[in-house]
Amino acid sequence: MSAPKFKRVALIGLGLIASSIAHAVKWKGLADTVVGHARSAETRATAREIGLVAEVFETPEEAVKGADLVILCVPVGAMAAVAERIAPHLAEGAIVTDVGSVKQAVIEAVGPHLPAHVHFVPGHPLAGTEHSGPRSGFATLFVNRWWLLTPPEGANTAAVARLRGFIEGIEANVEEMEAAHHDLVLAVTSHTPHLIAYTMVGVADHLRRVSQSEVIKFSASGFRDFTRIAASDPTMWRDVFLTNKDATLDILGRFTEELFVLQRAIRMGDGDTLFDYFTRTRAIRRSIIEAGQDTDAPDFGRSGAPKAGE
Repeated sequence: MSAPKFKRVALIGLGLIASSIAHAVKWKGLADTVVGHARSAETRATAREIGLVAEVFETPEEAVKGADLVILCVPVGAMAAVAERIAPHLAEGAIVTDVGSVKQAVIEAVGPHLPAHVHFVPGHPLAGTEHSGPRSGFATLFVNRWWLLTPPEGANTAAVARLRGFIEGIEANVEEMEAAHHDLVLAVTSHTPHLIAYTMVGVADHLRRVSQSEVIKFSASGFRDFTRIAASDPTMWRDVFLTNKDATLDILGRFTEELFVLQRAIRMGDGDTLFDYFTRTRAIRRSIIEAGQDTDAPDFGRSGAPKAGE
């Protein structure tokens, strides 16, 4: 059975995720037309230059007219304003979804603005790179990655199924869960790790000022990978931490407790505790690889990502 095909998909925001969706939709033939809007004139110009979508609009209101699928690809903090602007222009029966890293805050920000004649199905693709902008996308970004859906209570089941089919059509894995549970899980798997990465790079930056350029010059693989994570879009991550504050602080507190255990083991020369701890955590990394969510390649398989057809 082929994936459901939409007549017109509107992408609001044209960064990494949106541009990858555009490439993937073309690759799989999942829509007759894909259009888009970006707040920045420079981004709109770039999208037109590379032919990312069929048409790039100056305003989100224009972009959503006639669309039967609207995907909000803007920072979480901008969702409410965008939803308010597009609401009067949404077609009857249209499905509205998003790609935000936080879900409860998005439901609270977007839901109240949407008219009763559209179907709101929040989503979050667990895929990305440290790059941003319309040139950064590629069609295979979502292949075998998870795309979580958090339909609010009373969501139209046919709309959820149609969106699910669309996402599976670009070869992503789909799972549904409650928004609050999503936010807690992501605080563990994404939000807190990013915060720690930003912190570690900040510490290194301070040391770099003391030791000239040595921290940069002699960067080992651990610090290199921290800097890759910390290179992510600052606007997006600012909004993530402000809107998923409780879950992030909860996990950060647990991290601090674990760190104290390791500090004590190092201070006391407790090699057995350290060895046992590292053995358990190493097994988690192996499980991630076995689940097909990463590779054991030195570059984690992230270099040379192809566009569709390449």
